[in-house]
Amino acid sequence: MKTVPLHQVHIDLGAKMVPFAGFEMPVRYSSDLDEHHTVRNHVGVFDVSHMGEFSVKGPKALDLIQKVTSNDASALFDGKVQYSYLPNGRGGVVDDLLVYRVKEDEYFLVVNASNIDKDWNWIQSHNTEGVEMENVSDELCLFAVQGPNATPTLQKLTSVDLGAMDYYTFKIGEMAGISDVIISATGYTGAGGFEIYVKNADAIKMWEAIFEAGAEFGIKPVGLGARDTLRLEKGFCLYGNDIDDNTSPLEAGLGWVTKFTKDFIDAKELKDQKEAGLKKKLVGFEMIDRGIPRGHYELCDESGAKLGEVTSGTQSPTLQKGIGMGYVPTAFAKPETEIFVKVRDRLLKVKVVKLPFVKN
Repeated sequence: MKTVPLHQVHIDLGAKMVPFAGFEMPVRYSSDLDEHHTVRNHVGVFDVSHMGEFSVKGPKALDLIQKVTSNDASALFDGKVQYSYLPNGRGGVVDDLLVYRVKEDEYFLVVNASNIDKDWNWIQSHNTEGVEMENVSDELCLFAVQGPNATPTLQKLTSVDLGAMDYYTFKIGEMAGISDVIISATGYTGAGGFEIYVKNADAIKMWEAIFEAGAEFGIKPVGLGARDTLRLEKGFCLYGNDIDDNTSPLEAGLGWVTKFTKDFIDAKELKDQKEAGLKKKLVGFEMIDRGIPRGHYELCDESGAKLGEVTSGTQSPTLQKGIGMGYVPTAFAKPETEIFVKVRDRLLKVKVVKLPFVKN
């Protein structure tokens, strides 16, 4: 089991550590509920240093990224971030990822921790033009500072005008007296904030500076438990749950990052699928009856016939009701459609809703 550089810091803070994506990670420090509300209403910090990062450089760097990713990276400019995915050559998804354009001919890819080796090998297998790639995953720490008070917290530590940064842009600058920090206006919570990439040697200094700056806002460390409820309230897909090698990205609602204006792996297959019409869709649903939907619970029609299964489910701390996502035939995918989730052989009523569950 791997550990992140600040592993001992989390233990000293009383975190409950659990195995996740090959790492021992903090799942919670106090309670999932308290940490969830801290991020939604104030500011919290996740140590997500388990994530993977690849540097991609050279005159053919864009060509490689265009081939292996679904979105159109030619639309990027220096300091712009793009959400995308890696099609797997058979209609599924290798991984979803972020693509950063550092400058012309230099990109920075951020991938899921569980898929670092898989993604590296996949991209390299298509690197026929000798693009310079470096796996820098073990050299960087990543802190996600999320919540409505993330900006005033971090603004104390940098001269970069954080309030002027648009969503999905980044700057490389000084923060907390540390140079060459990647300050990214991104996150996986829908609560606003930044993701801070820093070299391992500077990680503890950055962590302590962030907590000192956020003290007046009630800043707290936050674990993976609240990260999951926060992302689900926003309808964000989790790789391995809602998307994987066997799910269609179009059925998963990722058509918005599938650009048929360029050629890429699976472009023809996905275009044919779109034109033929989707057979099922990933939908969000809210419980009408009392209950909590959990992963792999069956989704059924009123007769009890199986339609699909829950891919992600939880009790929403914000809405105080059960929410979930799952694939159902398109005939059942329209908002307000009533279906059922099977909980211990009981059919509990739910209704399909438009994502996200929690609006801004």
